[in-house]
Amino acid sequence: MSEPPLHRRPVMPGARHFEKITGDVDPATRSEAADRCANLLVRGAHDSDDEQVVARVVRLAEDEGLEALADLWSGSPADSLAGCLWRLYLLRAWVHADPEGAAREFDAGRRRTPVHEVVAGVVEPPGPDEVRHLTDQVLRGVARGDFADTLWRAAAFARVVSAGRAMTDTTGDPSGRSAYQADLSAARLLTMAEQLEHAARLEADGHLA
Repeated sequence: MSEPPLHRRPVMPGARHFEKITGDVDPATRSEAADRCANLLVRGAHDSDDEQVVARVVRLAEDEGLEALADLWSGSPADSLAGCLWRLYLLRAWVHADPEGAAREFDAGRRRTPVHEVVAGVVEPPGPDEVRHLTDQVLRGVARGDFADTLWRAAAFARVVSAGRAMTDTTGDPSGRSAYQADLSAARLLTMAEQLEHAARLEADGHLA
């Protein structure tokens, strides 16, 4: 009986180059590697309709690990491709880790905040599965080539959730989060939304790199 084929985890664009960099290397070299990976991922997949490529982009955090993506992109400026990718995957990772909380805050926020096209096709009220699907659909835009739209949708989602988190009663919150912590977290989400909006404008003007 033949042995089953070995499963090989997909490699990120430019990962071999990045893996050669040690922790005490020049930060400029590390930043250059992060930018290269981000550029290959965003710019290199634009003409692809291959569903495997799209699925890989969506599942990159699971395939490579959120820690690996943090090593690549978490220190990048918000107005860079690398910084945008970090924020997109961070949003999706949170939604998949706490879909019930994400759905609750998203539903609360969209009652008070203009949501534009971000909720197109989302049922009333949105449940955990719908909100997970929404963030996955947003990330599919990275591989589909409409990166500016991807950033606008992610920004709208973060803005809505920020509003919902700020107005959600934390009494009995399973995370143990206090009202102060909820407000602080909401403010950070709002900052992320504003950063993504700024990046979307840069992308639309052809200036995001």
